[in-house]
Parts: sequence; C-alpha cells; structure tokens
Amino acid sequence: MAIPAVAAPDPAVLTEVRCGLCGSARARLRFADPPYRVVRCEDCGLVYVTPRRDEGKLREMYAVDYWRSPAAKDFGYTDYLRDEPLYRRTYRRRFAVVRRHCSRPGRVLDVGCAAGFFLSVAKEEGWRCTGVEVSPAMSAFARERYGLDVRVGTLADQHLDAASFDLVTFWDVVEHLPDPISVLREARRLVAPGGRVLVETQNVASLFARVLGRRWQHYKHAEHLYHFDPSTVRRLLGEAGLEAVEVGSALGGKYVSLEFVVERAQRVHPALSKVLSPLRAIGRRSLYVNLFDEMVVVARAKESEALAVASPTANVDGR
Repeated sequence: MAIPAVAAPDPAVLTEVRCGLCGSARARLRFADPPYRVVRCEDCGLVYVTPRRDEGKLREMYAVDYWRSPAAKDFGYTDYLRDEPLYRRTYRRRFAVVRRHCSRPGRVLDVGCAAGFFLSVAKEEGWRCTGVEVSPAMSAFARERYGLDVRVGTLADQHLDAASFDLVTFWDVVEHLPDPISVLREARRLVAPGGRVLVETQNVASLFARVLGRRWQHYKHAEHLYHFDPSTVRRLLGEAGLEAVEVGSALGGKYVSLEFVVERAQRVHPALSKVLSPLRAIGRRSLYVNLFDEMVVVARAKESEALAVASPTANVDGR
C-alpha cells in the first residue's frame, strides 16, 4: 500500500535546494527517484535530497500516519509505539556512550524525542529530563506514560536558557532537519560548560550503504533530507561551534523484530522478502542488528565557543 501524499507528492509542492552545509549549487547526481534526486555537493561532499517540501510542509508529515505507516520501507514506522520494548532495550545498550562521556547524571535535553523512549531510560539512570517533539500525539504519550517534561514544537520554539543542560541529544534527527546547522548552534548555546552534544545519524559512506547503493534502507526521500558521513558530520558540527570527540558505529545497532527484517528485505529485493516471509510467523521475536551504517557522534563546544558562552558579556546566541 502506498502513501501518495508522501511517497509521490505533486512536484509543484517541492522546491529545489542548495547544499545545506556549504550553500553551493554545484552538485553531482547520484541517482534519481522522481520527483526526487539524491545528489552529492561537489564542494563539501554532503549527500542530500532535492527537491523537497518547504519547512512547514515537512513538519506536517510527522502526524499520526508517520508513526503507524502502511509503507514504512519508504516513509515512517510500521508501528512505532508497538516497538516500545525494542527501543528502550536499544537505548539501554546505547547509554554506555553517555556514561563514557558524562561522569554523573545531570540535565538532559532530547531533541525530536518522539514518545520519550530514550528519556525514559535516562530518567531511570537518574537524569533530569526535558524533551522537544513536533508531534503532539507523541509528546502526549511521553508525558502520560513516563511523566516526562516534553514540549511540543521545534527547538527554536522553546526559548530555553543558555547553558541549561549537561547533555543535548539528537537520535535519528539531524537528517530530518531542513537547517541542521542552526539547530545545532542552538544546542551548543544550551549545553553547559563541559557538557556534551550527542548526534546519532546514518553513514552514507559505510560499506553497507555503498554495497546496496540506491536500495539502502535509509534512502527515504520525503523525510531523510541529508545523508552524512564522518567527514560531513564533523563539518556540520564545526559550523555549529562544536567539535567531535568521538565518532563511531559500535553502538549504532538496534534491537529489531524479525517482522522488521522481512519488511526491510523487500527494499533489497522482493524475492529476498519472499524467502524470509516465514519469519513473520514469529515476527515479534527480536534480535540485535548492527550493520555499521549508523554513527554515534559525541561533541563538545569548541574552546573559543565555550568561553563565549561562559562570559556574561558574550552574545550567547552566537549570531
């Protein structure tokens, strides 16, 4: 079943864009999937999608259908809330990276927190939690189920105090943002001296992405606007006044259901999906999968930027 409004939008609602990292209009085509094109910037190497919806229309996509999509291999999730135990188990495993960089629990802000699964684990670990989520339905779920402080809207909508968090996280978020540099600049403003910004995103330069080519499961053009690699994600952070202290894929895996494996196999080849289809009978069984095509990146404020935030005479907004 397709979702015509998302998977095949009217080209009239789409706008051609330049590179979101360096602003260049020089781009080389990787492949076309009309009405979209996946291109690589010839100046900085960023892989991105053009044309795309404007920011307002992009926000509208994250309604109920996104979280329970009949065509999740192309858009959204099959049933995000049903997979709650798998997400929480994944975040418990990934929390090792937080412990490695944060000596004790503090104040955490999760941007694009969805239903609050990461924050629910952070709360169990003793952190004081705040979330931001554009979906009213997911925000309400996080508040009601876990008692979390989750605000509806974008990060820019919140007007939070400078240096008010010890950790700001972006789990599977930056690739969705029309202007990730400005959002990460705000994250840098919000993180306290000595704090960290954590970004998890896909790695378009990974072996798995290169082998699969256009069949790579993260090419979901309506929602994944950018495809970073270690080089471009470091540049992204640098433009925001941050510097990476760790870039790795060891904790980029996740717990998934066998049903999910069958669904995504269809992206590789319909015949493979048919071969694996008997697994649907035990589809709620789960396994841990790491294809090493996702990066977990930990960053800190550049030294000069950190001093600017700490100074009472500084322009803490960085603009």
